[in-house]
Amino acid sequence: MSSQQSTLLFQVATPGVSRHDLRAFLKRLETEVAGGRAFCCLITGDAELHRLNREFRKRDYPTDVLSFPSDQLGEIAISYHAARRQSAEFGHAANQELKILMLHGLLHLLGMDHETDRGQMLAAERKWRARLGLPLGLIERVSA
Repeated sequence: MSSQQSTLLFQVATPGVSRHDLRAFLKRLETEVAGGRAFCCLITGDAELHRLNREFRKRDYPTDVLSFPSDQLGEIAISYHAARRQSAEFGHAANQELKILMLHGLLHLLGMDHETDRGQMLAAERKWRARLGLPLGLIERVSA
């Protein structure tokens, strides 16, 4: 178990989002999914995700979630704006979408990659999504 605690940082206003609920979910992810290892999650906007995607992945467009593994576990950056759009599109609350994105990002920090792993991340996302009571995950949406 890590002596550090996971951190949830907000860089943008998040109207309609329960920060308390998201912090509790982050702790649950740390305990249940990450095996007690701490990580950091930044909730920011489209512009910052665009900048990070361009700088670190050489992809010049905004995205919804990025993961940055490190020697510890790593960091996740999520676009609140993308989460709001996607929650409206899929018919659930923004809090739910942020949780889906947090889980997805954490699975990447744990070394999974749905683009290359032949379904392992999809299976893990399905399993954890069901245990955590979340709607359809990112990979499932693309597969559907």
